Amino acid sequence: MMWIYLLQGVGFGLAAASQPGPFQTYLISQSLSNGWRRTLPAALAPLISDGPIIALCLLVLSQVPAWMEQALYGVSGMFILYLAHGTYRSWRSGGATEPEASSTRQSVWKAALMNALSPGPYIFWTLVTGPILVTGWREAPLYGAGFLGGFYLTIVCALAGIIAVFGLAARLGPKVHHAMLGISALVLFIFGLFQISKALR
Repeated sequence: MMWIYLLQGVGFGLAAASQPGPFQTYLISQSLSNGWRRTLPAALAPLISDGPIIALCLLVLSQVPAWMEQALYGVSGMFILYLAHGTYRSWRSGGATEPEASSTRQSVWKAALMNALSPGPYIFWTLVTGPILVTGWREAPLYGAGFLGGFYLTIVCALAGIIAVFGLAARLGPKVHHAMLGISALVLFIFGLFQISKALR
């Protein structure tokens, strides 16, 4: 039975990492701006932000209240627009600015904050993975731990792969790098507006 929960964790971890969204776009923009080596630690952001989210979803929420979901969309949208502005500034400067020494640490915490403000993890852990985790834990704590281990090992490795791929792609030339950075800024801007529009519905 242990392997069933482990495989489910791997499958859902891969699905969560590969689903296009503002978090993945932010990692791509950071990889283009600061290089994949400096951005790589940001792949650990879910390990920082998801603990309180899981606890909240499993211990407090039976379902995500509508008002909370709307509030999260609004705050998330504004934060994404702030990140889009930073990426746009990097694009205007040609993406050739030297990253600051503290940029790696800031990148990790910004990524963790974005994940914590996004409604996605709350809905995911309440409606999808939360019930699996609870069921496995009730059968045996080792099963629940196996599910979590498979999930986070997969999502961190997949996010690291995304960072590395786009970081290396930026070496194709300054024009390609500049274009990709501009696209990242635009996509982040669109995601921000989309989140805010959901909050206003």
